[in-house]
Amino acid sequence: MRAEICEIPGLRIETWGTQQLFLLLLLISTAVSLPAQEVTLHVDVKLVNIFVNVTDCNGAIVGGLEREDFSVTEDGRPQEISVFERQSELPLNMTLAIDTSGSVRKDLAEEADAARRFAHAILRPQDQMSLLQFATDVTELTPFTNKIALIDHGLNRLHADHATALYDAILLGSEGLGSKDGRRVLVLVSDGGDTAKSTTYKQALESALRHEVMIYSIIDVPIEASAGRDLGGEHALITLAEQTGGKSFYESEGGLDKAFAQVSEDLRTQYLLGYYPKNQEPGLIFHRVDVTVPRAAAQDFNIRHKTGYYGDRPARKD
Repeated sequence: MRAEICEIPGLRIETWGTQQLFLLLLLISTAVSLPAQEVTLHVDVKLVNIFVNVTDCNGAIVGGLEREDFSVTEDGRPQEISVFERQSELPLNMTLAIDTSGSVRKDLAEEADAARRFAHAILRPQDQMSLLQFATDVTELTPFTNKIALIDHGLNRLHADHATALYDAILLGSEGLGSKDGRRVLVLVSDGGDTAKSTTYKQALESALRHEVMIYSIIDVPIEASAGRDLGGEHALITLAEQTGGKSFYESEGGLDKAFAQVSEDLRTQYLLGYYPKNQEPGLIFHRVDVTVPRAAAQDFNIRHKTGYYGDRPARKD
């Protein structure tokens, strides 16, 4: 930026052009406004909800805990619990996804009957359920509804096919639940095999965590002999449930009705803990969450919840 110099005998004057003067005023204005911008919000802070189930060493449900009994950390950093509820009254949005591949074909009628009884028992007026079947492809038989007649109609349309698109069903089911408010639950009924190979386990798990979906796996093993079982698939169903804060059950341990009843009981006895993240670890997209009950010995309680959540963007240093 250069000044124009005008010389008059005995007098030396520096003048500024209009453009240079405007830039100078802009710089002064910016400098003056800087103190008001010292406090900057770098992270979009949103409420993080964690649904928690607590049982004792014998598997019995631990009720009656208060907000003060819990401690929450995010990436090892303590957080303040802002929301606390027992037996959450939040709407329940559930997708029931049933494996109709050839390996479980013989159980379809039994699965449909048990699923029908489950839907009749669990849905409240504020809740909604959708129905998927998955084999070679994933098909939505019933969109989200709280009308039992529509769910019954969808269950009557279950039909078998050959392959098993398990991870596709988790991906699509999680995406469908992602736009819903309240609790988001995906109930899978399958033997755990995935033969479609279009979506990976990692992609399915990430989709569930990004959309804050709890997975409940009901493992229907068609052949008890280990030689005919997909043990890797069963382990995947168990791990998916553990990572998302859900639970897994074997159909062989009391039948489908008992497994569905256990899912229902688990959902009815959840604590809801909510917090606004503070002092976040910079640079992370996935934040690991841990919940404890400090007054109890670690071995006294089994505390289940999702392992963490994906932020909308990496946390930044303040």
